[in-house]
Parts: sequence; structure tokens; C-alpha cells
Amino acid sequence: MHSNEMLHCAIIALHSFDFEYYEIAKSYEDIFAMLDSGTFPIYKEKYIVGYFGNKLMYLESNGWKGMPSTQDLFKMENWLVC
Repeated sequence: MHSNEMLHCAIIALHSFDFEYYEIAKSYEDIFAMLDSGTFPIYKEKYIVGYFGNKLMYLESNGWKGMPSTQDLFKMENWLVC
């Protein structure tokens, strides 16, 4: 993960709140297309999301954590994709 340029770009965008290249997801296909291509969507302008071992994971300061299935998870306005 340390040499993953796509992850580094997502981290920089998130921490600088520079979402110039991101837009609100129109459908779930947008989110999974990013995950399948090795890029990282952003959830609630707060978390970088990855897909590992058939699990959605979000990045926190102390590592990747499993993403709970809440009602907010299914709202498209909570997802930013590029």
C-alpha cells in the first residue's frame, strides 16, 4: 500500500478537501467500477474506501477497518467517485 499512487492521490484529495476530480456517484456501478480498477472512492468526504477480500473497508489513521452496513451506506450522495 505504501507505493500505491492511487491511494496517495485519494489521501491527498481527502486531507486537502480538493475534490476537483471527484463527483457524487450516480449509481452503485460508479462505486464498484472504481473499486475494480484499483482506485478509491471517498465516503462522506471523510473516509477512503477500498475493497479487499470481498469486504468494503475504510481507512482510518490506525489502518483499514470493516465498513458497517448502515442506511447511510446506500445513499449515493454520501459517495464521491472520479
